[in-house]
Amino acid sequence: MLFETLAEARDRLEKLYVLLADPQVIADTTRFQALAREHSHVEKVVSLWQELEDVQSSYREAKEIVEKSNDSELIELAKAEIGENEEKIEQLRHSLNSLLIPTDPDDSRNTIMEIRAGTGGEEACLFSADLFRMYSRYAERQGWKVELMSSNPSDLGGFKEIIFLIAGVDVYGKLRYESGVHRVQRVPETEAQGRLHTSAASVVVLPEAEEVDVELDPDELRVDVFRSSGPGGQSVNTTDSAVRITHLPTGLVVSCQDEKSQHKNKAKALKILRSRLLERLRKEQAAEEAAERRDMVAGGDRSAKIRTYNFPQNRLTDHRIKLTLYNLQEILDGDLEDVVEAIRMAAHSRGEVVPERGMAS
Repeated sequence: MLFETLAEARDRLEKLYVLLADPQVIADTTRFQALAREHSHVEKVVSLWQELEDVQSSYREAKEIVEKSNDSELIELAKAEIGENEEKIEQLRHSLNSLLIPTDPDDSRNTIMEIRAGTGGEEACLFSADLFRMYSRYAERQGWKVELMSSNPSDLGGFKEIIFLIAGVDVYGKLRYESGVHRVQRVPETEAQGRLHTSAASVVVLPEAEEVDVELDPDELRVDVFRSSGPGGQSVNTTDSAVRITHLPTGLVVSCQDEKSQHKNKAKALKILRSRLLERLRKEQAAEEAAERRDMVAGGDRSAKIRTYNFPQNRLTDHRIKLTLYNLQEILDGDLEDVVEAIRMAAHSRGEVVPERGMAS
């Protein structure tokens, strides 16, 4: 959401206060939740912008002291304050730019993530588990909740496939650019001679679809039930609790077996199916817009390699924006914010996000 001035942002915040107190708005759950999310966002914008203006005011006062004062001790203190304020201004500008990036209506949605092992056999499965752990830890840092939807474990503790829901504020807006092929370079636990291997896993990020977004006709669904099984075919339970749903018009198939309840597995499978159908529908309706977004961040297509995790060099490289960081272990432990924000900013770098007249220096 782009504001020209702090006054404009404050004006919108006041209007949101009034709307959220309106009984008619409160009675409309969907509208109330949307306005509440906007209120939270605009409130952050106003707070950051006000802090930025305060720091800029202190910066100008310190500069004036340096230029006009004859007190050497006072000048030294002012110079130190100028240095501190310059750093704060840079940080606040970055944070405010991030908040003022024009948002997609889907950005506030929860997200369904699908991670699948690619080339590399068992090592790719172990890497899929590492990615799941990375996103789970990142979600924890953001105050989001992670719910496992479906998984297909491998023999050594990795995942051939894992699907999970992340719920919270602006989840899809932050994670939408994680879709693609993620490559790892390391010596696998399964390698006896210590040779470096390259493996891959694919990540798919879907905005969670609500029932109102995608209406499923029961006559177009084939629902099969079967017994859940673990690695190696070992029986997990003795009832037909696992569910496989086939959407006949598109041929999309979703299976869920992690819950002991057939009802819960079916509910999760339907949620995944709705999200996949919503993505398919959105792509058909906005092919040109999707192509433009892929151009903004090159390599956004899922078939493209978007990122490399190199363990010997403790290096992460995002190939779309040519970003290289040497704190791989911290990133895998959930410290993903710098990567996420760099990609989001790059996606909108074709235009100035925050007008200079709204942020006087």
